[in-house]
Amino acid sequence: MLAASCNRGQRLPCKVRVRNCFGLLVAMAMLFSAFPVSADQLMVGSKRFTESYILGEIVTQTASNAGAEVAHRQGMGGTAILFEAIKTGSIDVYPDYTGTIARQLLQTDAADLATLNRGLRPLGLGVAVKLGFNNTYALALPEDEAARLGISSVSELADQPQLRFGLGHEFLERNDGWSGLKATYALPHLPKGLDHGLAYEAIASGQIDVMDIYSTDAKIARYGLRVLSDDKHYFPDYDAVLVYRLDVPERFPRAWAALVKLEGTIDAKRMIAMNARAELDGASFSAIAADFSDLPQSAQSVRGGFLDKLAGADFLRLTGQHLLLVFVSLGAAIIVGIPLGVWAARSNAVAQPILSAVGVIQTIPALALLVFLIPLLGRIGTIPALVALFLYSLLPIVRNTYSGLTDIAASLSESACALGLPAAARLRLIELPLASRAILAGVKTSAVINVGTATIAAFIGAGGYGERIVTGLALNDHALLLAGAIPAAVLALLVQWMFDLADRWIVAEGLR
Repeated sequence: MLAASCNRGQRLPCKVRVRNCFGLLVAMAMLFSAFPVSADQLMVGSKRFTESYILGEIVTQTASNAGAEVAHRQGMGGTAILFEAIKTGSIDVYPDYTGTIARQLLQTDAADLATLNRGLRPLGLGVAVKLGFNNTYALALPEDEAARLGISSVSELADQPQLRFGLGHEFLERNDGWSGLKATYALPHLPKGLDHGLAYEAIASGQIDVMDIYSTDAKIARYGLRVLSDDKHYFPDYDAVLVYRLDVPERFPRAWAALVKLEGTIDAKRMIAMNARAELDGASFSAIAADFSDLPQSAQSVRGGFLDKLAGADFLRLTGQHLLLVFVSLGAAIIVGIPLGVWAARSNAVAQPILSAVGVIQTIPALALLVFLIPLLGRIGTIPALVALFLYSLLPIVRNTYSGLTDIAASLSESACALGLPAAARLRLIELPLASRAILAGVKTSAVINVGTATIAAFIGAGGYGERIVTGLALNDHALLLAGAIPAAVLALLVQWMFDLADRWIVAEGLR
């Protein structure tokens, strides 16, 4: 009876704390959302592959040379992320392709600029500045294998069901990608999904036989691939263009006038050469863009070896960004997660809903959650990344708090009630100290998980060590990949060591 009345007396304070924490979280989200992207800065975006990095840097340097203040959000991800970002105003302009805009974004077969602009105008967007080359999709396989099988067109693949396909993840999902191609050519194959940058190594090592390529890929010749003819003309033209917000010409008239002059200045041969400089010669994107624009090269012109990349000029910036993402999101999760765990431990009615909710959040793929948060928060970058990491941090903290409190011996709880301590005092002086080791273990788990998960934030322009990993994937640059992965791994070890020390300081000696 005494224990039952004790538990009933504790419920209200827990609910009040949780309600206050949720109120604080909502207020913070509203405050963050109220901060607009600077109207005085032209925000340029680019996708996560070599050519888009280069074109984004050309746009950035061209606008900057015309006197605009410009920032380049590199390698933000695929088409869906870039399109959401420009619709919400998080970026102002990015390079894309007419076929992608028509098939993937507007679901139309017409890829002329007039049709595309009619479809984009209601969204406050436009498309202009044909850069001068067509970078279409195609399928390719090794030249010696193609010669042996006598294959020169996509139609002939239907008679070779034994061939192993390795296709880019985005190509597998696009409206103008695998599903339509499979139906058009009656292809019987079951492809595996591969990152585009890794597919070349896979085909060179014999792990796959057929891959999707961009017609301006620099590695086609290097790896000796035969590009198969699209004999049923499935793929539309993919003319390189600029997608922009309709207010850009008014906000940045001199920069826009300079960008318009880029029309027709890049043919396919020149684009292949620029891609080759990045992927084969190790030239930096900024150096390639500077050469294109005849500008002085302020950045390192060639990417160095592993040690140069590891201790590069961006190390301190990326470290600061990574620490911000990890510890701000972790702090918010502690503020919300511990009260949620206390509430769940005190009320059987809410325990299962709370534990189930934080468990379900953990199952959502990180990129899917980030894409969902971009339109919800109206921005890309740090804020949606912090929200996503906060949500992923909740499960270990909530569950460990709940377990730590519910595992306390009933006799101890009854003794605390018998002493006449108020509910808040029992929680603060007895129950939380007894559960402190379990709670701290949950916080430590969340922190270590956050260090690794924060690398995904680079896909939406939030920076951190993931920026190197994303660029390394695009270039298939193993040294650059390691230069991002190793600091993240070291940081995870340091965080674990830090919490091991905290365990000695926070947890009473008799409970360790």
